Amino acid sequence: MTSDLIVFLVLSLVAISTALGMLFSRNAVYSALYLVLNFVTVAVFYLLLGAPFIAMSQITVYAGAIMVLFLFVIMLLGAESLAPSKALPWQRPLATLLSVVLAVEAVYLLFTRARSDAAIAPPEASLNTMESLRQMAMELFNLYLLPFEVTSILLLVAMVGAIVLTRQEKGGQK
Repeated sequence: MTSDLIVFLVLSLVAISTALGMLFSRNAVYSALYLVLNFVTVAVFYLLLGAPFIAMSQITVYAGAIMVLFLFVIMLLGAESLAPSKALPWQRPLATLLSVVLAVEAVYLLFTRARSDAAIAPPEASLNTMESLRQMAMELFNLYLLPFEVTSILLLVAMVGAIVLTRQEKGGQK
């Protein structure tokens, strides 16, 4: 076993366990902190793949900005702990069906990609890293500006909607 494989296996265990911890945690703050740890492990995966810019973007954007927004909304709403809720009768069978479909797709892709003989061409080596970053930024802000703006508006609307739905009236009544 090489050291890269050992690091990958350890990080994959951490990523899977933090994802499960996020899903099964009854405390919203702990769930958000598990998600931060998951984002950090994904950034380390990017470092292992030789993509330090994407790793730092992952840390800055997701673990930094998005998670601060999530924690702010959680603390503002006072929804640290989830109350036990009743599941609708159709939710559990639908969730089971969708998880089976996802597992079948993952196994299919795993076996079809493992047998693939196609070689992935390495990216062209650029002598000027700043120029390649400049080109990427120009593409990002020219081609993908609309999806970026739509996403930011959706996040803002979701936060305002969560505040409106959970705010208390002056007399303590909803």
